[in-house]
Amino acid sequence: MTEILLRTGNLSFAYPERVGLFRRPVLREVVKRVDLAVPRGSVLGLVGESGSGKTTLGRLLVRLLQPTSGGIQFDGVEISRLNETEMRPLRARIQMIFQDPQSSLNPRLRLGVTLTRPLSVYGRLKGRRDRRERAAALLDLVGLPAGFADRYPHELSGGQRQRAGIARALALQPDFIVADEIVSGLDVSTQAHILLLLRELRARLGLTMVFISHDLSVVRVLCDDVAILQAGEVVEYGPVARIFNSPQHPYTRQLLSAIPLPDVEPGWLDDASPIVTPYSQGSAA
Repeated sequence: MTEILLRTGNLSFAYPERVGLFRRPVLREVVKRVDLAVPRGSVLGLVGESGSGKTTLGRLLVRLLQPTSGGIQFDGVEISRLNETEMRPLRARIQMIFQDPQSSLNPRLRLGVTLTRPLSVYGRLKGRRDRRERAAALLDLVGLPAGFADRYPHELSGGQRQRAGIARALALQPDFIVADEIVSGLDVSTQAHILLLLRELRARLGLTMVFISHDLSVVRVLCDDVAILQAGEVVEYGPVARIFNSPQHPYTRQLLSAIPLPDVEPGWLDDASPIVTPYSQGSAA
């Protein structure tokens, strides 16, 4: 049987919302009784329109938010009620790649410092030389030159910044990553390169991922399973091939019909250009 790395049970989250100046806040539930199981080494896609609760659910899975109710098990450990001190040993194994690397990368720090700061926090650096070598290795892992360690985020293109965000998430060699809409702001060519990179990293490192996206065509080529969210609830969940070929829920059929979804030829990513691109020639991927 396939080992389940992350599992949620009846997971819910609500935040207080004011309905009037002098009235008590009421709880607005944005994630509702979600049950998921993510096998080790697999990629689960979370799909839904804006406001469906995708990002909130992703933040719950990495415990940037604490659930209102329900449970989250990571590698057999119940983490839904752990405080930050108790979560800290697990933080290295659970990481998130944010949608906008422009805002998630510190503009005042050179890239090499940003990439190796997690290693420093966890006491995994042996000095300045080790810092340089580890930064260069992380950049190489995502197809960026070692010289980029001396650059600031504003000196990189959008695709290069997203690669840097991926490198930072990989610094501590995590077992589980949530990627939140990480290709949504990129042009089509750069998206393809990032998807190729994720596929290669998954195969090389054995990563387990939750990939959040509104782009159904991206989910179809990258993910093993997909969960369709509507107003915070999972309305359909299963293998990608079954969901796309035979959607059962009206909302799923609505999403499929509303978004242009070209027929994807088998192996189209395999035939694309290599992941590592010659940045000396001005590539922005």
